[in-house]
Amino acid sequence: MSIIGEAILMASVEMLINKLASEGLRLFARQGRIQANLKTTNRSVKKWLGELQNLAYDVEDLLDEFETEAFRRKLLLGNGEPAAAHDQPSSSRTRSSKFRKLIPTCCTTFTPQSIQFDYAMMSKIKGINDRFQDIEEGIRSLNLIKSSAGGSKKARQRQETTSLVEEAKVYGRKTEKKEIVELLLKDDSRKDGGFSVIPIIGMGGLGKTTLAQLVYNDKQVEDHFNLKAWTCVSDDFDVSRLTKSILLSIAPGQNVDNHDLNKLQVDLKKQLFGKKFLLVLDDVWNENYTDWVHLSLPFQAGAQGSKIVVTTRNEEVAKIMSLDQAYELKSLSTEDCLSVFAQHSLGTTDFSSHKSLEDIGKNIVIKCNGLPLAAKTLGGLLREERCDIIPALRVSYYYLSAPLKQCFAYCSLFPKDYEFEEEEIILLWCAVGLLDHGEGGHPKLCSRSFFQQSSNSISRFVMHDLISDLAQWAAGEIYFTMEYTLEVNKQQGFSKNLRHLSYIPGYGDGVKRFEDLYDIQHLRTFLPVKLSNRSRGYLAHSILPKLFKLQRLRVFSLFGYRIYELPNSVGDLQFAQS
Repeated sequence: MSIIGEAILMASVEMLINKLASEGLRLFARQGRIQANLKTTNRSVKKWLGELQNLAYDVEDLLDEFETEAFRRKLLLGNGEPAAAHDQPSSSRTRSSKFRKLIPTCCTTFTPQSIQFDYAMMSKIKGINDRFQDIEEGIRSLNLIKSSAGGSKKARQRQETTSLVEEAKVYGRKTEKKEIVELLLKDDSRKDGGFSVIPIIGMGGLGKTTLAQLVYNDKQVEDHFNLKAWTCVSDDFDVSRLTKSILLSIAPGQNVDNHDLNKLQVDLKKQLFGKKFLLVLDDVWNENYTDWVHLSLPFQAGAQGSKIVVTTRNEEVAKIMSLDQAYELKSLSTEDCLSVFAQHSLGTTDFSSHKSLEDIGKNIVIKCNGLPLAAKTLGGLLREERCDIIPALRVSYYYLSAPLKQCFAYCSLFPKDYEFEEEEIILLWCAVGLLDHGEGGHPKLCSRSFFQQSSNSISRFVMHDLISDLAQWAAGEIYFTMEYTLEVNKQQGFSKNLRHLSYIPGYGDGVKRFEDLYDIQHLRTFLPVKLSNRSRGYLAHSILPKLFKLQRLRVFSLFGYRIYELPNSVGDLQFAQS
């Protein structure tokens, strides 16, 4: 089963279920049979990909048609009169208005148009049900019904880490190591317990674990603490498992009861009592404050000056575990990244013995944008090692909620190095129905290191190139970014499943550039994205009437073009927001 399809599909289905309870649908209470037909009793069907994902979008489009029709009927009934009564004499309208109070609102909308709409919807729903049945039969034929949920959990977990490190092969972290060591050696006694927490935060692949390994093995640190323990937390923040792991790290010969949390914590408390300890909790994802409190109970027995180093990609995790400001790890310099790349590609610290390869190496390292994992992995590829950049970053994606997964996938429409305003991305998310107005998707993605503040403006944000690649991975074929070439009018093919399109506008965009787009009737986003402040371009006049025939548009932008007049057919759009 494709993890890519499953990831975006499950997010789509969850969002769809929420929409089934919308106010617009409740206005169609008399059509309860329609809502019943839209539900599926076979949960295993939702695990299938491809056609089901497109079906989920089609169902959502159908629900939006209900919303639009409900709004139309509400407008017709806004003056308190039945929709069919406007041409009646005043006395008749008065009697009709009084009669209307005795019957449900929905029953006053039996106009020819509404009846035609109802029959059309029943026909579409029958088609959707037929597709559900076909997909269900497909699952059975492929033996996917017994697919376990454990597979996705396994995909979330990264390789377990240890405290060991080859310091000679670590570059560019001397300053960071010195600063963390100073924090560890600092006597900052606290009133709330005998320990303090130092969170190290940053995006995946930045080297948080490596930095923690460096300080853990530092000689000054070794001499300063009575006890040290390293525990890789990762996906499963199980208090019993973690307590046992810490206890065995401190007292390897300890007789451990696997099932008795009380005994585990009592034994750990005894081992820590009155001793200054250093504990590293690597790769923490838990956002449950209660779980952290339960795990930390034995730590209170330690001596003043005990420290816990936490590595995490999530700022919220850091806030739960520490009241102090987290240590934010920055990217490596290009020079240090080049050393990492040379070490893993050539086995040397530089290119002095391979001058002919130096320029190539520099060009590759520039693409790493200061990410040591990227430099290490790309260097390793030259030795035919497996590329694990995206798998390492993919863990961050799996910890997002269903709406945030969709929000993140939508960011795949932005070209690499595109700097965007917070309001810009939030409005786009709201327009396509990924967020209710006022919900904060951007801060959550920013706190999880998906977005980084632009170095050019504090009000703008940007995604690291590898995060952009991750967004492309999450998006699949329903998103597409059309590249700009010198042949601006070069025809490009589009997937029949395309829902969201972005492109870099040219100076003069003609008919051929969008020729295949006019048949994509389910397109939801038409978004030109400018990478520079150059002057506005021109869009062929004949393109707009054809685009206005795309009835599913929710985001329709003409930013970057000189548009002086819109054709009357703009009124044909039902959902679009610009």
